[in-house]
Amino acid sequence: MMQNITQDSDSQVLDRQIATHKPIKGNTKAYTNHQSATPLFKQVCVIGLGLIGASLAQAIKDNGLSTRLVAVDRHIPSIEAAIAQGLLNAGSSVLHDVVSGSDLIVIAVPVQAVQAVFTDIKDAMDNGQLAADCIITDVCSTKVNIIGAAQRVFGVLPVGLVPAHPIAGAENSGYDARRAALFVNHSVIICELATTNMAAVAKIRQLWTGVGATVMAMAADHHDSILAHTSHLPHLLAFNLVEQLASHNDNLDMFRYAAGGFRDFSRIAASDPKMWHDIFFANQSAIVSALDEYSDYLQTMRQLIIDKNSTALMGLLGRAQAARRHFGHMLTSTPYTDISAMSASYTITPSQTVSGTIAIPGDKSISHRSIMLGSLATGVTHVTGFLEGEDALATLQAFRDMGVTIEGPENGKLTIHGVGMQGLKPSKTPIYMGNSGTSMRLLAGILAAQSFDSVLTGDASLNKRPMERVAAPLREMGAVIQSTGHKGTSPLSITGRDKVGKPLHGIDYDMPVASAQIKSCLLLAGLWADGTTTVTQPEISRDHTERMLSAFGYPVTVEGNRISVTGGGTLTGGDIAVPADISSAAFFMVAAAISQGSELTLTQVGINPTRTGVIDILKLMQADITLSNKTYIGEEPVADITIRSSNLVGIKIPESLVPLAIDEFPVLFIAASCAQGRTVLTGAKELRVKESDRIAVMAEGLQALGVDCTVTDDGLIIEGQGSHGQTSKVVGNTVDNREPVFGGGHIVSHHDHRIAMSFAVASLRASKQITIEGVETVNTSFPGFAELANQIGMAIEVHSISNDSDNNDDK
Repeated sequence: MMQNITQDSDSQVLDRQIATHKPIKGNTKAYTNHQSATPLFKQVCVIGLGLIGASLAQAIKDNGLSTRLVAVDRHIPSIEAAIAQGLLNAGSSVLHDVVSGSDLIVIAVPVQAVQAVFTDIKDAMDNGQLAADCIITDVCSTKVNIIGAAQRVFGVLPVGLVPAHPIAGAENSGYDARRAALFVNHSVIICELATTNMAAVAKIRQLWTGVGATVMAMAADHHDSILAHTSHLPHLLAFNLVEQLASHNDNLDMFRYAAGGFRDFSRIAASDPKMWHDIFFANQSAIVSALDEYSDYLQTMRQLIIDKNSTALMGLLGRAQAARRHFGHMLTSTPYTDISAMSASYTITPSQTVSGTIAIPGDKSISHRSIMLGSLATGVTHVTGFLEGEDALATLQAFRDMGVTIEGPENGKLTIHGVGMQGLKPSKTPIYMGNSGTSMRLLAGILAAQSFDSVLTGDASLNKRPMERVAAPLREMGAVIQSTGHKGTSPLSITGRDKVGKPLHGIDYDMPVASAQIKSCLLLAGLWADGTTTVTQPEISRDHTERMLSAFGYPVTVEGNRISVTGGGTLTGGDIAVPADISSAAFFMVAAAISQGSELTLTQVGINPTRTGVIDILKLMQADITLSNKTYIGEEPVADITIRSSNLVGIKIPESLVPLAIDEFPVLFIAASCAQGRTVLTGAKELRVKESDRIAVMAEGLQALGVDCTVTDDGLIIEGQGSHGQTSKVVGNTVDNREPVFGGGHIVSHHDHRIAMSFAVASLRASKQITIEGVETVNTSFPGFAELANQIGMAIEVHSISNDSDNNDDK
């Protein structure tokens, strides 16, 4: 018996008329448009008031997307409740009772029932209740069979048919489980058909974006394959695992003692069996293919366990663990080390002194190179002191993506099972470098020589930074590499040598600027090139690549500013100890120098002569710095660095020192602001193409805190204010009392980690509280910076804004 229900103000009349199965005539006035905007549709008809259909109906109403809303469902109590609660204007168990005049139909029934729904829709079109161009969409988990069902019913696909699938869901089902916010920040896949009116596609896009979803287009067969692997297969496995355990004689104990992992995985087996029965049959081909592939992987793992192949099993487990984290970061461009902190800020209360003995995290530049060369070596490489910051983790993930087994990191320790010079495998996805320019530029040199195609990409910030500086000389070596846009940024697309048909060839390259990244990129590419690759640099730059190549047994020739490698050699794995990073140490060196009565010792910091520009510059500014316990860790010199409060003076910074301190200039600008007299920096255009334009951003922040400074084309002029307040007693080179140099205020770091840490150091000579926005990127180079700063006497409070979203990814 059909039931046609319309909204009425008297619920008792409603109940009575439903009970007698009579059509109800009541209030058909449209509900209020909550957004006071023109509705997209005159009348939306939702067929099926389960979780997805009812949630979409609620979202349509709450967002004012339709003038009227009607529904069809065999479960009459759901229709009754929806009308009584004011969600629907009318409802019925039969389509033709309510569908007349609808300009959008949403099919939200099990996939096996869709063909029958199409038959009812065609009848409504034939009898004039629906226009021939009425928009028809669905929310089903499969698409090829939906399109096939429409083809069988209509003969020619309707021009208004727009197959769609919201990737959203919840544990509970049914009308009462509906949530208008179910689709917010979730993806909706639309399958655009050649037969569909594009105006219909546009309106369905507007509908889904109107309820808070993100819309993407995908071919129907590709959709079904992707969903078979990411949704349908996991559900099938969950059902199967629960059935397997339930069939055991001791099943009660199995379920009683099952840990959280089992409950998390098997949760989805509580879903509607009929729905999944229909989905498994509807997407049969793709699911069987996914099952076959999964079976192959299970057999591989089974054999690794039987053979006790520890290295291969660790590689598989490690890659899986890292991939699970990595894709989350790549898709959302979030940091590796704290996926919940989407944004963060510092609030810093001024303090006057710092003291103690601390250990600085490992050197980022050396950590990058240990992964790269260890992966390309034969044998095993053990790394200690590895920097577990986001940039270095991006490099580590890249080589895992290319098939390298890497154990760790755990407390700075890594074990890399090298694959040799010809052992890298193509990544199945673009290689995501996060915010690491070093990773991208050095890896471009390695990948330009590989047999396979590659794509390098990064987060929004990295994808704005120039990459032609490495792409152009690589092309001179015969690389086929394409950057993006007229500015030559990433993503970088690199064509494999198998397609090019010949290897790279060595070149003599005169670098226009001193850059360790460009030099290292070309030297790494030269390892595979025919002949010799020689790089001539205008000034000395970091030589970590040369030193580490030698440590791995690869011959490198250094003649002044000319560095050469000859292709065709091999790398041999060994032990790599990463010293503390002098770039990170620089923040604490300046902190101790500018503050009152301070004495701070930094242990076992790398003092590679191509990196000590910061020490040389601070000494020229008359900083009290001493080095002790000098020794070597592998190929790298290290020492303990002690810094005491100092009366700094302004200087003209020698341009020869600029490339030796390029990363340290943000915090050196803080030192210059606290010095007596003018400090002038020239020859530093490189600072404009870092994570931010560090000259402009630092000048902006300094001026906001009351410092007089002038930006030039290639540097900065800072009027130091160190003479203020220095009438107090001076003992040795230490001022007993110091007046503030900086005022308080609000600093925008532009998500540049070195900017954020530099202004944190400025708080030691500030008169008021300083807040710094965008500090979440500090973890790219210095995880634990705030905690370490507070340990020596600073007062940094970290505020994070979390992004807690519903992770249910399919109905």
